[in-house]
Amino acid sequence: MGESVLTYEELTTLLTQIEACLNSRPVCALSDDPNDHTILTPGHFLIGAPLMSLPDPDVTELSLNRLSRWHLIQRMWQHWWSCWSKDYVHTLQQRWKWASTCPNLQPGALVILTEESEPPMQWKVDVIEEMFPGKDNVVCVASVRCSSTILKRAIHKLVPLPPP
Repeated sequence: MGESVLTYEELTTLLTQIEACLNSRPVCALSDDPNDHTILTPGHFLIGAPLMSLPDPDVTELSLNRLSRWHLIQRMWQHWWSCWSKDYVHTLQQRWKWASTCPNLQPGALVILTEESEPPMQWKVDVIEEMFPGKDNVVCVASVRCSSTILKRAIHKLVPLPPP
């Protein structure tokens, strides 16, 4: 929060938004069906459905003296989201030492596609269609099926979700 002094209501609003972000994180796939992209979140245990939010305009680049109190809280929330979501995704990715091998991802696996500009509480979940191994038979690139297109992404941009 830095130098900002928040009222009780503003702090409660910010903490509630942060709580919703924490409860929107993907835990695992909801079913074994490869065509089903739904994920299990802690929100399912709280309200029986995933937590959703409407996208807000990005206010992280605006100067502090131009922001209203609401936009100041939104800026704090968006800044927290950008830091936390990167840290959370890194905890899901296993790091293997160069001396040992790691298992390759398999087609049909449900993965989180990491994007730098994702709005808060939005997790892009896709299915791996095809793997592209390099000369050493280690997969470096995979094609993922999004809602309407197929994209090629580097394997370090894909985070596999555990099976249900």
